[in-house]
Amino acid sequence: MVAITLIGAPSDVGAARLGAAMGPEALRVARLEQALARFGSDVLDIGNLAGPTNPQADAQSGLRHLSEAIAWNRTVHRAVAEQLAAERLPVLLGGDHQLAVGSIAAVAQHCRANGKRLRVLWLDAHADCNTPAMSPSGNLHGMPVAALCGLEPKALVAGLADEAAPILEAAQLCQIGLRSVDDQEKRMLRELGIEAYDMRAIDELGMREVMTRALRGLDTGHVHLHVSFDVDFLDPEIAPGTGTAVRGGVNYREAQLCMEMIADTGCLGSLDVVEVNPALDIRNQTAELVVDLVESLFGKSTLVRPVGDAR
Repeated sequence: MVAITLIGAPSDVGAARLGAAMGPEALRVARLEQALARFGSDVLDIGNLAGPTNPQADAQSGLRHLSEAIAWNRTVHRAVAEQLAAERLPVLLGGDHQLAVGSIAAVAQHCRANGKRLRVLWLDAHADCNTPAMSPSGNLHGMPVAALCGLEPKALVAGLADEAAPILEAAQLCQIGLRSVDDQEKRMLRELGIEAYDMRAIDELGMREVMTRALRGLDTGHVHLHVSFDVDFLDPEIAPGTGTAVRGGVNYREAQLCMEMIADTGCLGSLDVVEVNPALDIRNQTAELVVDLVESLFGKSTLVRPVGDAR
């Protein structure tokens, strides 16, 4: 039995459009807690964290809402760290994707303290590797990977980790589903050496081979797998309720295979679900689809497969 804690983070301070702050409630309306409990998990919903509202201000020095984002990530860090210390699996319900800075910083800290190897799967249409100097918008949900890997904005990670080293090494990170990457981000991904699979790779190799490569070498006893799931990973035809939708994304069957293969490893230790925007959705269909996929992450399958069977 898995002990799961749902943590709501109703913030859209890092996003270009309002609405992601309502994401946690949309997932609750779609009965995420009840869906996970059906698999015998001990599911605890601690409600929503408190943090600053979106001031809808213009960018300052290439950044929008930096102080608000810092506050949110410190709050998320504390909440995720508390659940990991209690040996529960934290599921962060966003909110926009800059919140993953606080979540992953807590997970990385936990892994170092417990001698576990961290692997992060970043499921997203975007690389999120902009810096303030590169970003065309100043929106912080386009910068968490850069911040986690030790680049600017360093203020976003201040106080969350040892400042002498990045929170994440590039070798710990794998991005899947990319199809909207700025020109300077492309160069940054190459310079950092981040393993990345865009939609062309998925088309050419197939999702099975992509996931086989992404999950290679995982050991259930020594690896903590963190999944940071941005809903725009999915094609907007099946998931319209997100603020930065990009056509040509992962379809339903590919997404199910992705989630089932992650579940097969038995290594899932923490999860972000971000960028659900019910203001842009149709009858909550995106949140309902996300709940369906998260069920697969926690073991729903057509046939019984043993943990560790990643065939």
